Amino acid sequence: MEERLTYDKDKLDEVCLALLYLTAFGEKHPWSPEMSYRAWKAFDHGVLDRLYEKGYIADSKNKAKSVLFMEGGFEKARELFEKYFSAEGEE
Repeated sequence: MEERLTYDKDKLDEVCLALLYLTAFGEKHPWSPEMSYRAWKAFDHGVLDRLYEKGYIADSKNKAKSVLFMEGGFEKARELFEKYFSAEGEE
């Protein structure tokens, strides 16, 4: 029997949040002066549930193919994307 890999769920959540930034897109609605951001939800539901519990995204348990970033979630995703995937010094 194959041994199950153990992993740090917080690190996994950080990387998935960073990758959500990669697929993010903005939406402007007539009822709000603020831009809202969504991302395609192609990640494990357990990870999305934890990101929801941490307040970064809206509840992903719906029929939409994308998830809504909550206040501060989009900025945190951008910060983590730069932390993990920035190619400083490359042109």
